[in-house]
Amino acid sequence: MPIAMVTGAARGIGRGICDRLVAEGWEVLALDLSFEDTSSGTQIKCDVSDEASVAAVFEECARTLSPGLDLLVNNAGVAGPESGPVQDLSLDSWNRWISVNLTGAFLMVRSAVPHLRRAKGAVINMSSTRAHMAEPHTEAYCASKGGIEGLTQALSVSLGPEVRVNAIAPGWIVTGDVQDLTEEDHAQHPVGRAGRVEDVAEAVLYLAQAGFTTGQVLTVDGGMTRKMIYAE
Repeated sequence: MPIAMVTGAARGIGRGICDRLVAEGWEVLALDLSFEDTSSGTQIKCDVSDEASVAAVFEECARTLSPGLDLLVNNAGVAGPESGPVQDLSLDSWNRWISVNLTGAFLMVRSAVPHLRRAKGAVINMSSTRAHMAEPHTEAYCASKGGIEGLTQALSVSLGPEVRVNAIAPGWIVTGDVQDLTEEDHAQHPVGRAGRVEDVAEAVLYLAQAGFTTGQVLTVDGGMTRKMIYAE
């Protein structure tokens, strides 16, 4: 049975990834700060931005990971991209976005490398289309996701050929009630709808098995970043 470790696994995209992997026969180690219900996988509390917390998780999971780690999904991130006007953005707030979204991925990969190499496994980092396009007042979030793509590129070269490293850049993914969206919201997408958690989970499964693909960013946005939209 292949083994996956997924961060930010308690809800939203992370939970959807865990659910799909379990359904496909994977053993899943689900990491998050807290769990509200019976999410799929083995639940493990972890603050990915804390070096000691990450080290403790790998020590706790050493026996499970003894055959190796087939897949690491770095999905944990600070919810919501808006950080307010840059002139009012505190260093503490900036550092929180960077430490969870970017440094957390680094800490997880650093600890996972020996396990990934044993299994000739793969890493999938969660970027965002906001690494390439932005709304006002999203500097910290966009910077963290741009960093994720740079980290992905470098890791793919450093860890190859044993370990493949790719990223997924989701666009508008609905994690709540899809009924809250309007027809206009869906119509912005060339595919005719906003994204679902299942769309990202499908991309994870693809990259987990795409043996000739590394160092790439797979955009999952229904074509929205390819469509020019002008205000009328």
